[in-house]
Amino acid sequence: MSTSYITAIGTANPSTKVAQSQIASFMAKALQLDKVEERRLRMLYKATAIDFRYSVINDYAQLADFEFFPNTNGLEPFPNTTARMKIYEQYAADLCVKAIDNCLKNKDLLTKITHLITVSCTGMYAPGIDIEIIEKLGLPTHTQRICINFMGCYAAINALKVADAICKADAQAYVLIADVELCTLHFQKENTENHLLANAIFADGAGAMLVQAQKAEGKAFSLEGFYCDLASEGRSDMAWFVRDFGFEMRLSSYVPKLLEGKMKELIFKLLSKFGLTLAEIDTLAIHPGGKKILETVEKILALPPQKNQYAYEVLRNFGNMSSVTIIFVLKNILENFDFQKDTANILGMAFGPGLTVESALMKIHQ
Repeated sequence: MSTSYITAIGTANPSTKVAQSQIASFMAKALQLDKVEERRLRMLYKATAIDFRYSVINDYAQLADFEFFPNTNGLEPFPNTTARMKIYEQYAADLCVKAIDNCLKNKDLLTKITHLITVSCTGMYAPGIDIEIIEKLGLPTHTQRICINFMGCYAAINALKVADAICKADAQAYVLIADVELCTLHFQKENTENHLLANAIFADGAGAMLVQAQKAEGKAFSLEGFYCDLASEGRSDMAWFVRDFGFEMRLSSYVPKLLEGKMKELIFKLLSKFGLTLAEIDTLAIHPGGKKILETVEKILALPPQKNQYAYEVLRNFGNMSSVTIIFVLKNILENFDFQKDTANILGMAFGPGLTVESALMKIHQ
């Protein structure tokens, strides 16, 4: 069977870069916390292993003179979903185009694009970002479009599955994946564990990948295979709902524990498909949903943190950008992996509502 390749990757972030400590100050004021509660909140933010996050909303970097949130006690009236989606419409497509520009250094490749897959779970409208990207990049109007929406943090792996299937069906296909998540639009000010945790880790970003049936010059990932499963007992611990005041994330601190049994089973099923062992995995491309999730992967697979270093670096510098984050991790590997041989085995994984576990086996080629 033919093999598909990720031949180019690009990423982008909004212009507002905020230190985690600054966001903690904003949240403490917004939630009207007393000194004891604020101290606990700052401990939570420090424990995330995140230094910086990016947002399309400037307000998180300040304590007054807000542009999006009301300059009132408690931020009332709290912005509704309509107000949040207007910001999404304003920024999402442009951030995608920025990521695509960083992906396709050779602009002649734009003339070869046959398919466009867009990915997002933090906003939607129609005509949507798929059509806007076609127009902004000047792609042919007959470019085939596929939209993957509202799947959560594992959606980019599903996009790769679709791109892989297209390339295996048509060796002349050039599939462009454009993924954007504006998670910080959905800040919730209820003082609950779910919302405090979500507010502490999510961030904004965009990623783009070019997938084709032929390996181009330079480094590339070959897509060797995929495997997915559900841990249905965690259905209520990671969920995503459209509500009156934005999209509400239900994110329990029990998620890493729930993943333990299912993850090990899934990984060995994936590896057995290709006759590989864990010892033959050279490095990991794990979605850094949080520090605890990365530590759980290391624990159940008895692997050193060094094999997870690319995910830790992305988490520290960008936070959790939902489905986009795995693209940042792959780009980090593509640019910084220290080759000891011509090819290396990469195990990729991402997690999301359901509780869904998606995995991909890739090889990185020099």
